Amino acid sequence: MTVRTFGTNAVDWEQRIDLDRLRTERLARLRATLDASELGSLLTFDFANIRYMTATHIGTWAMDKLIRFAVLPRGGDPVLWDFGSAARHHQLFNPWLDGDKRARAGISTLRGAFNPEAGIAEDVAKKVATVLREHGLADAPIGVDLVEMPILSALQAEGLTVVDGQQVFLEARKHKTAAEISLLTQACPMVDAAYEDLYEFLRPGVRENECVGVVSKTLYDLGSEYVEGVNAISGERCAPHPHVYSDRLMRPGDPAFFDILHSHMGYRTCYYRCFAVGSASPVMRDAYTRCREYMDEAIALVRPGATTADIVSVWPTAQEFGFPSEEAAFALQYGHGVGLSIWEKPIFSRLVSLDHPETLEEGMVFALETYWPAGDGWSAARIEEEVVVTADGCEVITKFPAEELLVAGRRYWSVGGPLPSIRESQSHLNTAAGRGEKKGAHS
Repeated sequence: MTVRTFGTNAVDWEQRIDLDRLRTERLARLRATLDASELGSLLTFDFANIRYMTATHIGTWAMDKLIRFAVLPRGGDPVLWDFGSAARHHQLFNPWLDGDKRARAGISTLRGAFNPEAGIAEDVAKKVATVLREHGLADAPIGVDLVEMPILSALQAEGLTVVDGQQVFLEARKHKTAAEISLLTQACPMVDAAYEDLYEFLRPGVRENECVGVVSKTLYDLGSEYVEGVNAISGERCAPHPHVYSDRLMRPGDPAFFDILHSHMGYRTCYYRCFAVGSASPVMRDAYTRCREYMDEAIALVRPGATTADIVSVWPTAQEFGFPSEEAAFALQYGHGVGLSIWEKPIFSRLVSLDHPETLEEGMVFALETYWPAGDGWSAARIEEEVVVTADGCEVITKFPAEELLVAGRRYWSVGGPLPSIRESQSHLNTAAGRGEKKGAHS
């Protein structure tokens, strides 16, 4: 299997992504998963689940506000209540929602900002209960993904039995359709380009936050829907990994690793790369080599029928790299599904996977992350690859070079000369290695 990387535009001369098929196949999978459960309906306030169920989007500003909601009754069609004039937009431009029949104006509690006496929570519960009664499902359990306490109380006051619905959503979303895989694959080349620009920019004297700006501009220029975050970590901040960028200035010899998370038509990336700035110490090179080896060993095991336990078994224990427990080291040797959000099923971690393994299946898309601290006590390496599980193995869709540690900003090679390209840098390293020179030494 070869995962194709199409252009992002629609054309008449090539079969690319069929968005109508994307919508219908996602909803069909959610319906099938609901039918296989003991639930009568699903209620969602989660932005990604709403998009998966209804194929609607009103902007990333709404992602953390829990203001929209949608319900899917068993045997029925989804009904969406949306913010202000967004509902009117759906009625005009989203024909799959049948106009105002299933795209309705409605608002939740604005995370408690409404006065509780205004009765907004009760109104939400009444809207949902009315739909369920129309389908004869008011007595069946309703699965909810995220819910605020006033909404939960109001749903129960309507006589509804509220249970956890998150597992139903995640079970449906863990297998990606062909269109979803195409969109996830399209999202990665945008990050490839961002890393190319970042590599050219990275040098002593730039700040971590400036790197975030470079990456964000490249992604938005290429049409990214949303840059969720750029995790820019350098120098002594690499060990332990703080998971947040700062205004630190890069220095010669620094390690620097980055995680780029963005959304292309809803589909995300989680994509680390690691560099050395100006030069690389022997211990940093050793750390990177070990980090890469753990990654390669994991990828070699990915195929249908393998389990998350198989993958994590080749990774080091927390104690081997300086942590007292797997909980304390969580997410350093890690894997997670990628789709409309960045942490989906399956999860790979020695914290849970050895005792509760999940079986890998064709059509899953996930990211694998490895980490290793260097022997100097402050440097560290971090790598992440996204893979698609194919019929006979897997395909890596994150393509920016990561086989060896790349050294950025090596202006020392020729005073006043241009910053070398990746190919020039790699060629120099290979030539130096052939001559028996120590990698990372200044010319």
